[in-house]
Amino acid sequence: MPRLKELYKQSVVPAMMEKFGYKNPMEVPRLHKVVVNMGVGDAKENPRFLEAAMEDLAAITGQKPVVTVAKKSVASFKVRAGMKIGCKVTLRGDRMYEFLDRLFNAALPRVRDFRGTSPKSFDGRGNYALGIREQLIFPEINYDKVEKVRGMDIIIVTTAKTDEEAKELLALLGMPFSKQE
Repeated sequence: MPRLKELYKQSVVPAMMEKFGYKNPMEVPRLHKVVVNMGVGDAKENPRFLEAAMEDLAAITGQKPVVTVAKKSVASFKVRAGMKIGCKVTLRGDRMYEFLDRLFNAALPRVRDFRGTSPKSFDGRGNYALGIREQLIFPEINYDKVEKVRGMDIIIVTTAKTDEEAKELLALLGMPFSKQE
């Protein structure tokens, strides 16, 4: 069982129950899913870029990505509806906890000049969005095989009803929030 899942059961639930006054452990917010999205805008010129991005995402998450297509045509970006423009992975269960453990403890500390993640990136409904500029921060990526440095979006979906509950949940799980408020 992943380390974060054990941490959630043993220390997060009691701490959240005490802080927010929950009567039942089932009321405590928990992680629902993590969506990792990698937009590959230059895939319209060379489909090989999308394949490389999918390989990187599969190595990082341990799960095969799904290709995302454009919903609308946008002339200024030279994109037509139905074009392949990225890939994404939705993680749940043990894979989600494993990925977050590696993100918090291995990948984020490797970011240059890292001072913590923004505590303001919540959406108002208890979900957190995080943007990463390069996939090289993950130890699973072989630096020599990377053709192009790409960023990705990581969305952490929780069952929390407010941002305050979600922030406390993520902080107790080990999310390195920056100190500025």
